[in-house]
Amino acid sequence: MSSINQNEIISVLKREIEDYDKKTTVRETGTVIRISDGIATVYGMEQAMYGELVEFENGSSGIVQNLELKSIGCVLLGTDYGITEGTKVVRTGKKASVPVANALIGRVVDALGRPIDGNGPITAEDYFPIENEAPGVVERKSVTVPLQTGILAIDSMFPIGRGQRELIIGDRQTGKTSIAVDAILNQKGQDVICIYVAIGQKASTVAKIVSTLTKHGAMDYSVVVSASASDLAPLQYIAPYSGTAMAEFFMNQGKDVLIVYDDLSKHAVAYRTMSLLLQRPPGREAYPGDVFYLHSRLLERSCRLDEAYGGGSITALPIIETLAGDVSAYIPTNVISITDGQIFLESELFFAGIRPAVNVGLSVSRVGGAAQTKAMKKASGSLRIDLAQFREMEVFTQFSSELDKTTKDLLDHGNRLVELLKQPLSKPLKLHEQVILLCVANAKLLLDVPVKEIRTFRTDLMDFIENRHPEIVEEINTKKALNDELISRITDAAIEFKK
Repeated sequence: MSSINQNEIISVLKREIEDYDKKTTVRETGTVIRISDGIATVYGMEQAMYGELVEFENGSSGIVQNLELKSIGCVLLGTDYGITEGTKVVRTGKKASVPVANALIGRVVDALGRPIDGNGPITAEDYFPIENEAPGVVERKSVTVPLQTGILAIDSMFPIGRGQRELIIGDRQTGKTSIAVDAILNQKGQDVICIYVAIGQKASTVAKIVSTLTKHGAMDYSVVVSASASDLAPLQYIAPYSGTAMAEFFMNQGKDVLIVYDDLSKHAVAYRTMSLLLQRPPGREAYPGDVFYLHSRLLERSCRLDEAYGGGSITALPIIETLAGDVSAYIPTNVISITDGQIFLESELFFAGIRPAVNVGLSVSRVGGAAQTKAMKKASGSLRIDLAQFREMEVFTQFSSELDKTTKDLLDHGNRLVELLKQPLSKPLKLHEQVILLCVANAKLLLDVPVKEIRTFRTDLMDFIENRHPEIVEEINTKKALNDELISRITDAAIEFKK
C-alpha cells in the first residue's frame, strides 16, 4: 500500500516538474530619499518615463513628474501615510490612465475615475491615458454644426459649434458656472454627452450642481468629475486631463461631447503648487515656465473629427476667473490665445441686473456664423450692431435732457433688446423660441411694450404662437431656415397676439 502511495507521489512530482514554467520578471525599483507635502524624491529607477505610474510599498500610487540625473520626483495620488525614507517604489511601465466605460454616464467620479456618489462600483471597459496627443490636422474637420446653449445672448451673437473651444471669463460671482450648467441642460435630447469637471470647488458647490442636473434630468447624459478644494494638488492637476480622457472615449465612438472645465485658474494654481514643491524654477507670478503648455495640450484635444476617423467631437467650455476684470493677467491671456473665442462676463452688468452679464464688446466667437443655423443667422443679423450703438448712445446722452425722435427710438429699442436678452437661471430657450423673439424684436414690435412687461410679454407670446400657430414652430425646427414669407407670418402672429 505504501509503495503505491510513493509511486503516485513520485509521478505527481515528475508531472509538476515537467509542467513548471519559469516565470521571472524584472521590475526596476527605487528608494524614497525624501518625502514632504505629497512629493516623493526617489533614488534609482533610471529608466522611468515622464508621466509613468509608480507604486509605493503602502499601496499608494504616484506619477513621475521630474527626471533628474540620479533621482526622480513623483507626485502622490493618495496618502503619504506609511511612506518614509527607505520605502521601496516599483515602476509599473504604464502611463497614468483612467478607467472609461459607458456606465460612467449619470455618475459622479473623482479625478482617478473612482465613483464618489455612493451608487456602487463602475466596471471599466477600457483604460485611457490622461495625457494623450491631440488629433492632427488631417484627422480634423472644420466646425459647422451648432451646439445650442439655449442662452439667447450667446446663440445669437457668439455662436458655439461642436468641436469649438469657447472660453467663459469674468470675475467671481458673475454667473460663469450658470452659463455652463444652462448649456448642459440645453443638450437634453440633442444626442450630446456632457462632462462637468470641477477643479478646486467646494464639495457643497459640486453637490448643488449635481442636484440641479438631476432635477432637470440632465444627469441621464452627463458625467461629473470632481477634484474638490480639499483634494491634493496632484488630483486637482490631473482632473481636467481625466475628464478629457473620458470625453475621448465617447468621441471615439462617434459621439458629440461637451466638456466644461470649472475652472482653469484653480487648475493653474494647483500646478504651481505642485511645481514649486518639485523645486522647479518659478517664472512670472511664480507659475512655472510651462504653464502655457499645461492648458494648450489640454484644450488642443477638443476638436471635431473627420467622418473617416469616426466623426465625433469634443466641445470645450473652459472657465477662467479674473481679478477686477483684468483680462490682461497671465493665465487669462494664455487661455484666450488658445481658445476660439471668449464670453466675457462683467460685474457691473451683473449688479445692474443684466443676467447673463455678457459684455457684447469684449466677447467674440472666432467660428461665428459657420456654427449657426440659417434661421438664427438671419434672425440675429443686426443684433450686435444695435446693442453696440445703444451702449454708445446711452453714455453719450445720459446728461442731455432733450432728445430727437431717432435717438429716442434707438434708446427705446436698445432698452427692450437688453431686457429681451435677460434670462432666468436653468431656463434655456429652444431654437424656435429664440428665432421668434429675435424676429419680433427686429420688426420693432416691442417699442410699444413697457420695458417692465417684456418678460411677461415674451412668455405669453410664446404660449400664443405654440398653441395657435404650431406650424410656425414646426417649420423653424425642421427646416432650420428663415425666409421672408416665414418672417412675415411670425410678425403677423405677434401683431394678432398684441391685438
